[in-house]
Amino acid sequence: MSGWDTWAKDPMEQLVWMHERQSGLRAIIAVHHTGKGPALGGCRVRHYASDGEALDDALQLARSMTYKCALAGIPYGGGKAVVLAPPGFMGAARQDAFRALGRQIARMQGLYITGLDLGSLPADMDEIRQETAYVTDTTGSLGATGDLTADMTAYGVYLAIRTAAQRQLGSDQLTGRTVAVQGLGKVGSFLCAYLAQAGAHLIVSDLDPALVARARQRWGAHAVPADQIHRTACDIFAPCAVGGILNSRTLPELRCRIVAGAANNQLAEEAIADQLQARGILYAPDYAINSGGIIVTAAELDGRDAASARHQTESVPTTLTAVLDHADQTGITPAAAAAVLAKRLIG
Repeated sequence: MSGWDTWAKDPMEQLVWMHERQSGLRAIIAVHHTGKGPALGGCRVRHYASDGEALDDALQLARSMTYKCALAGIPYGGGKAVVLAPPGFMGAARQDAFRALGRQIARMQGLYITGLDLGSLPADMDEIRQETAYVTDTTGSLGATGDLTADMTAYGVYLAIRTAAQRQLGSDQLTGRTVAVQGLGKVGSFLCAYLAQAGAHLIVSDLDPALVARARQRWGAHAVPADQIHRTACDIFAPCAVGGILNSRTLPELRCRIVAGAANNQLAEEAIADQLQARGILYAPDYAINSGGIIVTAAELDGRDAASARHQTESVPTTLTAVLDHADQTGITPAAAAAVLAKRLIG
């Protein structure tokens, strides 16, 4: 679904498209829903092939954040900032851009609170903090390094994988099960650690050869090329990289029983969920299981500690079970069931 299709079906409360001449900042801030509280959602920094691609990302991620917060029981809504990063986006130019972004967030008067996401750094959040208090993950904060955020995201996904395995494979035990993990960034690496400790056999891929070598050394993982990981025979496929991995090209090539990973927006289009179900593949909806990171953000805002965030993340299996039960009872896909339950909670 394109960004404008997303807008037409489920309009944002606010969309800000920035192009500040002085700093050179080009960014989009999408606020999907604030009925339960301010919109939470990190700041994504990446190079996009087009402005349309950036808009698609911002709108779909903002909506997913609303649903993620609702299912996780967090009293916030969903939003997203997307910075269209030019080549060599570092140094003083980057600092100026994030100061400009901070000024825009300040003008929104608490409607949107930003934080770390793909491509952004605590130093970027520090620049935003110079202009507004509506930012998390600054240096020294609970989620500053990204390690706790990544760990809790991975922990929730790991627990969800066990829940999905119980439902689809007859046991939540992962000893001897094969899990293919796509993406070995912080979240993917933490997930590999949990899976290896549980006795799973790991197949991994990443565009960074050093991360692949580390996975092979640490967990005895078998490595495959990045463009082959989705078609590798396994029990569970765990996408932990960019979105859109489940699409018309990759779907016929899947050789797994379960898809459960940390990546956002894994379905390139809604129809893919029906096709997964038709093939007998259980899909654990991404925003229903990867909420550990936003739980850390909410804990920081509420003045709670890491232990509290971990305890709340342990509710992910309950959430996924409710989604799967609703799907079974109504004859719809888990993706559709997750959306139905989230919308009920939003009200």
